Amino acid sequence: MIVGIGVDIVDIPRFESTLERTPRLLERLFSPAERMLRPRSLAARYAAKEALIKALGGSDGVHWTEIEVTPEASGRPWFTLVGSTADVVAARGITAIHLSMSHDAGLATAYVVAESDAPASAVAAAQPASPLEETP
Repeated sequence: MIVGIGVDIVDIPRFESTLERTPRLLERLFSPAERMLRPRSLAARYAAKEALIKALGGSDGVHWTEIEVTPEASGRPWFTLVGSTADVVAARGITAIHLSMSHDAGLATAYVVAESDAPASAVAAAQPASPLEETP
């Protein structure tokens, strides 16, 4: 069952200039392996991390450097999660995360789908409350 989706888009030239102005962002946003990549690839990974946070329903307990986008042998992107971020995903009953990324014409985009095998009621109980939900 799908329990969350997220999408994000990043303007690559703007992202590059932000990294030039604030080089410490590399350490705050990316794992050591990711820091070696070209800016357009970093922009796509940034979009992927933002999309994941949206699919999770928020960033509580999630840390940027604990989310790494790693390619499979086929080139398919995949999330490698560690630390409290992995714990948050497990606690929310998420059993699969699907990721698609692309960059072209100065834009990078990512789309994330989070799935769970748990019953809907169990997943809802583990999710943070939505500000739009009414309380009785």
